[in-house]
Amino acid sequence: MVVHAEIRMVHRGGSKINFREPVITHDSRFLLCAAGESVNVYSTSTEEYVHDLQGHTDLVTGVVLNPSNHLQVYSCSADGTVRLWDFTDAILIKTFIIGYPIYSIYVSEKHGGVVFLVVPMANYKSSELFQLVAVHLPHSGDQEVEARELSAVLCDVSPHPGAASFGREGEYIAAVKGLQLEVFFFKKQKSYRFSLKSGMKKGAKNAFTCVSCHPKEDCIATGHEDGKIRMWRNFNQKKEYTYSTLHWHHGAVNTLCFTPEGTNLLSGGIESVLVHWHYTQENQKDFLPRLGAAITHIAVSPDGSLFCTSHSDNKITIIQSCVKVSAVIQGLVKGDGVWTNLIIDPRSKALVLNGKPGHLQFYSLHHDKQLYNLDIVQQEYIHEEGLDQFEVVKAAFDARGDWLATVEERRKKGAELEINLKLWAYDELTQSFVLNTTVTAPHEDRITAMFFSPSPETTMLVTTSLDGHFKAWLLADHSDANEGFWACDFVGGYHLLKPGCCSFSADGSLLSVGFQEVVTVWSPASWELLTTLSQPPGAIRSEHTHLQTFTH
Repeated sequence: MVVHAEIRMVHRGGSKINFREPVITHDSRFLLCAAGESVNVYSTSTEEYVHDLQGHTDLVTGVVLNPSNHLQVYSCSADGTVRLWDFTDAILIKTFIIGYPIYSIYVSEKHGGVVFLVVPMANYKSSELFQLVAVHLPHSGDQEVEARELSAVLCDVSPHPGAASFGREGEYIAAVKGLQLEVFFFKKQKSYRFSLKSGMKKGAKNAFTCVSCHPKEDCIATGHEDGKIRMWRNFNQKKEYTYSTLHWHHGAVNTLCFTPEGTNLLSGGIESVLVHWHYTQENQKDFLPRLGAAITHIAVSPDGSLFCTSHSDNKITIIQSCVKVSAVIQGLVKGDGVWTNLIIDPRSKALVLNGKPGHLQFYSLHHDKQLYNLDIVQQEYIHEEGLDQFEVVKAAFDARGDWLATVEERRKKGAELEINLKLWAYDELTQSFVLNTTVTAPHEDRITAMFFSPSPETTMLVTTSLDGHFKAWLLADHSDANEGFWACDFVGGYHLLKPGCCSFSADGSLLSVGFQEVVTVWSPASWELLTTLSQPPGAIRSEHTHLQTFTH
């Protein structure tokens, strides 16, 4: 009797670590960031993953330090809870049940025992309107505590966490959305709103993107879609407010952050440059360029010694006082598509797939980190829409992980398809793959599959193509395999049909090639066609199981 059990999925890594602003601990030893349904803890000095904080049952949407205990953090989630953690020992201390999906969390030392949350408005859990609420966290000995008394602070706010900020030691909170800045003063229990015109007539885009308040003075910095930063002052009197404008970014300002003493303002955007504005001399600025991808968040350690930037390629960069990059935590890069499918490197057991344009990424699921990037195309990628550039579309390893084969394609408008087949040898010294052979136009049409022979007696690769042929490539005899080169040994076909897939038997003595609905079986030793198998109409997509019968 066969018992059918439910399939159990286990999350092994690859979460977005750039989804929310990271947090650096008071001693600057650890960096914490939201990562799917958990919070990841990394070492700031070694980049290593230390452990994670598990307990949420939905997406974690914010992480903040507990102002009253330097060894604790709060996390919030779409599961409707706020959780308090001891992050050094990964211990869940308390769960506060809010009852609504939470999109952002803010805390201030001035408001002890209170967290400020962004939740849907008017009891509609799937509402597109959001409000900022204050929640007094009850003192209780229970590990799970209900905290359902919400006090509305601001209505119709953005769920984006960079859209609100506490100002001057928690005296007020500023929030931006669309073309409006709203400032709520806690003592007065009063808010002021400041609106900008759309500015579209002049080509400007005045819409707010982010906000950061000066920690000690009454100054609010706001970022805008047109790359400008506005510095607001005198906003405690609606009619006498003023603002000055700073401008360097050519794209939208994605994130702003004041340093703890307020001496500097940090900004970032699509340019991949961290801009360091001097607060008292606003025209003076320093730059940390070439950070690799658009900056999405900036965070500063409580003592101001470390900065960190989150990037659009799922990366966090740790920076020492805006001077040099000291560590990079690279998550799984999600490119435009996984054209290569998912492959396992036999040597490192890493998951290999498309990453940055023109690259393959080697990602360790065991350590939940990227091991390295391999530049396959070896051409500068130009970030411009509509530009035809080479893309890695196929990859395959031999059984031992000594060889890697890749296929890259580019089709220009009105031109023929360009194809390169590349063979890479593993180099023990660099612990990476080194280009050995490049074959330009290996076939006359798109390559549909490729497979290495598992035979220990020969180093062979077979490719199939829509040009109606399959080709066998052999590594030329040489005392040093890494200095040998690959060449075509055989070209085969079958009745002008187009081959779609291929596979070797376990010992490499047989090769099968699927020509639409026909399986052909060949002897790689003599290239004799041994037999053919036909099936009902419908192209064969995979042949791995078919060859089991031929190996006996």
